[in-house]
Amino acid sequence: MTTGLRVGQGYDVHAWEAGDHVMLGGVRIPYSQGVRAHSDGDVLLHAICDALLGAAALGDIGMHFSDKDPQWRGADSRKFVKHIHGLLAAQGFDIVNVDATVLADEPRLGKHRQTMREYIAADLGMPLDRVNVKATTSEGLGFIGRSEGLACHAIVLLERAS
Repeated sequence: MTTGLRVGQGYDVHAWEAGDHVMLGGVRIPYSQGVRAHSDGDVLLHAICDALLGAAALGDIGMHFSDKDPQWRGADSRKFVKHIHGLLAAQGFDIVNVDATVLADEPRLGKHRQTMREYIAADLGMPLDRVNVKATTSEGLGFIGRSEGLACHAIVLLERAS
């Protein structure tokens, strides 16, 4: 028996560096640091991109948007999400849901979470009630607890029309 359902998981991490904001879910959040990255360093969107690509067996974000390609320097990661959505649509996939967890002791994300969800849902052409964004801390443990960076895990479910 075959099924049209596909699960994908994604993970991204970026180190902190000098800066005045962090991009998460397409939202510019004022913060005392920035992230070291080739693009805008949006760990939330990067993890979602990898989850989507993985579920469709289309590689990973680095294969599509190489950090060695100067056209992606400082790029808005929402462009990546929209491009990947187009790839999935061309393959006949619908996105059933997206669930992501940002791991960071700071900045606090509560007041930005709804806007993140709205951007992700809009960029993926899906209902808001199928997009979830959570945040958790590391309780002072590991590289996140030492304020060396932040990370995100994402999981998605795709369905291919028969």
